[in-house]
Amino acid sequence: MDGSDGPLADREWRLIREERWPGPMNMALDEIAAETAAAGGPRTLRVYRWDPGTLSLGYHQDPDTVDWERCDRDGITVTRRPTGGGGIYHDSHGDVSYTIVAPDDELPGDLVESYRLLCAPILDAFDRLGVPATFAETGRPALYDPACYLRELHPAHDVVVPGSAGPRKVSGNAQHRRTDAVVQHGSLTYAVRPERHLAVFADPGVDAATFRERVTGIEEHSAATREEAVAAVEAALREWADAEAGSWTDDELARARERAAEKYASDEWTRRRPGGDRRD
Repeated sequence: MDGSDGPLADREWRLIREERWPGPMNMALDEIAAETAAAGGPRTLRVYRWDPGTLSLGYHQDPDTVDWERCDRDGITVTRRPTGGGGIYHDSHGDVSYTIVAPDDELPGDLVESYRLLCAPILDAFDRLGVPATFAETGRPALYDPACYLRELHPAHDVVVPGSAGPRKVSGNAQHRRTDAVVQHGSLTYAVRPERHLAVFADPGVDAATFRERVTGIEEHSAATREEAVAAVEAALREWADAEAGSWTDDELARARERAAEKYASDEWTRRRPGGDRRD
């Protein structure tokens, strides 16, 4: 893939290489990046780890689906995304996450077209790693809706590895479309950790073997180390946008830390019920 010919490569992009942040900070940085892009600053590509391991809830997810005691006992942070879908356990080793942020008026208004555009470098990264990943073509019935990777497959944004027993999900992607910017973030599974993934939910009713039938990871299809997988994602993003290596400004980091503390780490945000009330 010749990323320098990408449709957005003539804009100013910065690539922020993989960093380690707690869950609330990762969500806050996405939001700050959107504000920067909307204000005329650079568009952002970022790759990151969740440290410590984090359960990110979908925007409308009921907090009663979470095993809060187990998360607290195991040191797993819980935050809530501004995007929909189910919860994802982001294992600090098994998960590789990315975000793409650009002004709203530079991206297609059609949701499927927008996903196809912004997922192009993600599919390129899988190709570089020798993983035969593609968009889901047909759905498989949901096993447990509160868990993102066990929901019904969606052809617009779910990426799978086809197989004789059916497609297995390897990446989930979601968009938050603000009035002034679009944030697309996603999770690529490097290593499947079904026991830890299922343990964060209150009553998933699914065992580890069934989880593995639905979910696969890069390490099952490639000899690449996690570091090599991260490098492939970074290279695909950089070439797709012809991006320069970049970093956060001191002001962005200060605002993100404040946003993380006031919003993404707060019970008012994380434990809110779908109707807007806090969990008791």
